[in-house]
Amino acid sequence: MSTPLKDVKIAVIGLGYVGLPLAVEFAKKFPVVGFDIASNRVKELNDGHDFTLEVADQDLQAVLSTASPKEKGLFNTDNAADLADCQVYIVTVPTPTDRHNRPVLTPMLKASETIAQYLKKGDVVIYESTVYPGVTEEECVPLLEKISGMTFNKDFYAGYSPERINPGDKEHTVAKILKVTSGSTPEIAEYVDQLYREVIVAGTHKASCIKVAEAAKVIENSQRDINIAFVNELSKIFNLLDIDTQEVLEAAGTKWNFLPFRPGLVGGHCISVDPFYLAQKAQEVGYHPEIILAGRRLNDSMGKHVATEVIKHMMRKDLKVIDSKVLILGFTFKEDCPDVRNTRVIDIYSELRNFDIDVDVYDPWANPAEVKHEYGVDIIGGKDCPSLEEYSAVVLAVAHKEFKALPIQKSKNLVVYDVKAVLEKDKVDARL
Repeated sequence: MSTPLKDVKIAVIGLGYVGLPLAVEFAKKFPVVGFDIASNRVKELNDGHDFTLEVADQDLQAVLSTASPKEKGLFNTDNAADLADCQVYIVTVPTPTDRHNRPVLTPMLKASETIAQYLKKGDVVIYESTVYPGVTEEECVPLLEKISGMTFNKDFYAGYSPERINPGDKEHTVAKILKVTSGSTPEIAEYVDQLYREVIVAGTHKASCIKVAEAAKVIENSQRDINIAFVNELSKIFNLLDIDTQEVLEAAGTKWNFLPFRPGLVGGHCISVDPFYLAQKAQEVGYHPEIILAGRRLNDSMGKHVATEVIKHMMRKDLKVIDSKVLILGFTFKEDCPDVRNTRVIDIYSELRNFDIDVDVYDPWANPAEVKHEYGVDIIGGKDCPSLEEYSAVVLAVAHKEFKALPIQKSKNLVVYDVKAVLEKDKVDARL
């Protein structure tokens, strides 16, 4: 049977946007080993700083331990051998897609291989990474069995508790978001549920089985993706009808059950990726998902749509397009957050460059070195925004708080396009 909670030592595999906040919460009550294959990430955390800004430096430093703790605290390491004396392993690694939008399970499988080397009788492996139903028991567990030489649900157990993290949100932090839990047996389901109840103050919901928990997670973001796709399509229609989309949504929003979604770019590691996981599994069992993939196609078209609209407005003002200068404000996938994973601002940038436009990108939150490495784009960082006078168009792509105070005003020589609809209507030429 599994180790009593009062004696358990937890390993968190993957110290990114999901893993680190969770590890810090558990470290307030349990001994925790945080493991990541990126040595530079481990060093940064052991120096007391989190570049993702999901955990404040003082909160991280308050739980840090210089050695593997016996009572409580967080010990970060890139040495897999430090996992040997843990009894609960929580996997929080990325689950991306490839360039053909097919699920990439490699990080989860590699994490499983690592854990399997140290599995002991009674240990529990809990997965948090977003996957399609069946991955835990059909892909990961067989690896654990093969490498460890032990039998599932006899010698070791599994659970699934989908990550719920909202990057940049300091109100809905990991402990304050209700957590779905599950386990491979009824007893382990209760064990996993009680473990998370130790740190999740918002409470938990125990799913009937692992596949239900996996499915619940993947449809959360698929639902949001489809709803955003609907309002994005509305914005294209209303633009052709010369109707302001935001005013329509405000009017419709006066009905009590109208859902308050807004048009925009859909990037990040969840909403724009998870639907492909569900679509992949659906196609494996012989069903072609119509609505899910249609929503993905529409949302992925929005960057090009924005760029096209900007060029149209430049032409209407008789402004030169080729060799002109355009400033994009913001590059991260959402406001007030340094996360640039799968940002769709790159689509606006690329389409404008297709017209031989000289495009500058300013973002005080994004790391210029990371953007250069991931996207090959040189952006302007720092606190000082470039002077707007040297540009023919400004595209407000991300609603960082710093941008709302900028003196942005359309003129005969400047097109202003507001993707996020945060500027006053009379100051912009167009908005989604």
